[in-house]
Amino acid sequence: MFFEDKMALEVGIVGLPNTGKSTLFSALTKIKAEAENYPFCTIDPNIGIVQLRDSRMKRLKELVSPSRIVNATLQVVDIAGLVKGASKGEGLGNKFLSHIQKVQAVVHVVRCFRDPNIVHVEGNVDPSSDVKVIQTELILSDLEQTERKIERLSTRIKADRNLEVELAFFERLRDYLDEGNFAGGMDLSEDEVSFVSTLNLLTMKPYLYIANVSEEDLEHPGDLQLELQELASKEGVEVIPVCAKVESELAEMDDEESILFMKELGIESSGLDRLIDSGYKLLEQITFYTAGKKEVKAWEIRNGSTAPEAAGKIHSDFEKGFIRAEVFHFDDIDKLGSELSIKEAGKWRLEGKDYIVQDGDVMHFRFNV
Repeated sequence: MFFEDKMALEVGIVGLPNTGKSTLFSALTKIKAEAENYPFCTIDPNIGIVQLRDSRMKRLKELVSPSRIVNATLQVVDIAGLVKGASKGEGLGNKFLSHIQKVQAVVHVVRCFRDPNIVHVEGNVDPSSDVKVIQTELILSDLEQTERKIERLSTRIKADRNLEVELAFFERLRDYLDEGNFAGGMDLSEDEVSFVSTLNLLTMKPYLYIANVSEEDLEHPGDLQLELQELASKEGVEVIPVCAKVESELAEMDDEESILFMKELGIESSGLDRLIDSGYKLLEQITFYTAGKKEVKAWEIRNGSTAPEAAGKIHSDFEKGFIRAEVFHFDDIDKLGSELSIKEAGKWRLEGKDYIVQDGDVMHFRFNV
């Protein structure tokens, strides 16, 4: 029996129009997205599934010889470009904001190249200014949501004085956003985390930057990329330099060709590979495996999850009826070559409900439905 993930991890690609978002999306997912030299060529979000490249899966396939392998995945959403005033409905703002609320992390593409033939929606290329436009609109959208929440609580508090603590929190959040801060920067208690989770705020989502650079700047960062890196450093956020044009070419090559091409460019891995890895880490995910003759499958799960929660990734009945997990680590089968050798070496373990799953665990679940 084959089981599918209950919920795909989602990363949203955002940015001003004509930053290279849709070109990057097409290279990443192998799905053709609209990418023209005019604003708002992407109207509805483009959605694609990206398989994570995992060398451990290749090794497990060699050792187990399954009928099929299923890699862990990320769902990538290319969202319509955002412009100044989007929170008030400018451009495709309201569409954009509704789409981004559904993703779990944000990849912000910033244009860090000059090309007079490609229109810039603000008139000139300025990474700091471009970032500020996006951030301001996200904050304004969250501020609007927070103010609506305060209005609702203020009405209900007359009949329920227990809401005073929650109301006081959202008033503090409103003031914090109003100062131009991301909600994710607040120090929150456990109760406050519960309060804020009801709103699915845009500025609570983890994010990173993609610097869309010219081919020449891949090996030696230019001034625009360095400007973005300085800004991101202050925010404690990662910047991944990517050339959308190069990534499009790499996407059309086989593995051998792409390795040679990257060597010529002086880069060790594609920007998109680094984006996939970083997106996975941004969501605090690790990978565990199930392995048998029918299927070897990689499962993504939040770091710190228990064995029953891992079982629940496969099927809810597995979590409800969890008895114990048979566990060994990928490193052990990689070194010893078979499950039999792992058992003989005493590396095969039985773990209970309190076991915290480790990245690289290979797990068999015992359960009673």
